[in-house]
Amino acid sequence: MASSTPLHTPLLPLLLLLFIPLSCLCQTTNSSSANATTGTQTTAAPSSNETSLKGVPGCGKGLNPIYRYLCDRRAAWGIVLETLASAGFLFSMILLFSLLLWSMWVCVSSKQQRSSIGGTVASMSLFLLATAGIFGLTFAFIVRLTAQTCPTRLFLFGVLFSLAFSCLLARCLALLGFAAARGWGELGVALGLFMVQVIICTEWLILVLVRDQRPCAYRQNEFVMLQIYVLCLLAISLILSLRFLCRSCFTYSYNYSGAAHHQWRLQAALLFFTLFLSTCIWVVWITMLTWGNPKVNRRSQWDDPVLSIALVANGWVFLMGHGLSQVAFLCRGEAKSRDVPLSFAGWTSPNAEVPGLNSPREGKENGSFENENEARRGLRSDPSLRSPYESGFSMTDIDPDKDYTIPRPQTTNYQEPYDEYYDQED
Repeated sequence: MASSTPLHTPLLPLLLLLFIPLSCLCQTTNSSSANATTGTQTTAAPSSNETSLKGVPGCGKGLNPIYRYLCDRRAAWGIVLETLASAGFLFSMILLFSLLLWSMWVCVSSKQQRSSIGGTVASMSLFLLATAGIFGLTFAFIVRLTAQTCPTRLFLFGVLFSLAFSCLLARCLALLGFAAARGWGELGVALGLFMVQVIICTEWLILVLVRDQRPCAYRQNEFVMLQIYVLCLLAISLILSLRFLCRSCFTYSYNYSGAAHHQWRLQAALLFFTLFLSTCIWVVWITMLTWGNPKVNRRSQWDDPVLSIALVANGWVFLMGHGLSQVAFLCRGEAKSRDVPLSFAGWTSPNAEVPGLNSPREGKENGSFENENEARRGLRSDPSLRSPYESGFSMTDIDPDKDYTIPRPQTTNYQEPYDEYYDQED
């Protein structure tokens, strides 16, 4: 790593992504505040009799003001974000249904050959479902904060991100070879980590809405505090993905083919890149929400746009960095494994129906064996004394001074050449 590169350099594109729509919003809020006769707080819902919008291009006159940013052409951030969110939601659902249909086709067509990819497919389905939910949650932040959108924001924001990061963390553990995350264990690990955030958000809503009987309202610092567990999942996933990237780049085995090793490194790089960009997005929106917006006196105007931009940006990072690439790797790897089915029948039984192995030849075609008798060659006459793993020659009668064994390659790397098989159940 180059030490001369400043640490804030990767954050500059994300800052530009935030400030461009926020500058448009600043002009809109300045013009609207000059015409407003009464001020409203960000946590207060507008009155029910306020049902008309006047002088807002793109919106109908009878539209409720809480939906203003969905159609206001002067506030371009709302229209741009809802377009990107809608496209991301549709893309995620198409990818999810394609993965499910492909997995069902694999299960139907592989009746004779067991294909244990169910755990990976289920985990990827949950990840794509969480990504689609993140895109859908963007609309709850484009719409103004009300008594209905407040619980949705507080509950689903942490729950959806915890599900996505739990799936990524479980995937990192599976790729690193942890026994608990192999096969269907990957799905179990993801669901177990995900349920912790569900309990945290549910407990907060019960304490505020049911026990204290208070209206749903939150401060910026309180909203960030609810995401501490999600931040822990993100940090652990980033560390594990970095370890997996270093392992794939600096560890090489001759048992790998060139194409397989290149795909292995590409998958590690995309996983780390996804989590690194997600970390940058979270650092930026937390900084803007807790420090940047109050610093420029735009807390009430910029809070919702900042969170909306963070949702859309992180959703597309999930979709393009891990969702699409992982589905492509999964389908391509399964297709290659089905091209040449493995058969070890010839290694376990001398009578297997394998061409070339069930041959009646006993070595007499070789001239060096023509003058030797059958007892010298060590062929056992009693079938009950023969092991099913013998190839026809007994090792007891071989001359100890001569070595007739065939040298076979050995390796001390017990994980990397067979990672795809370790992920499958026996």
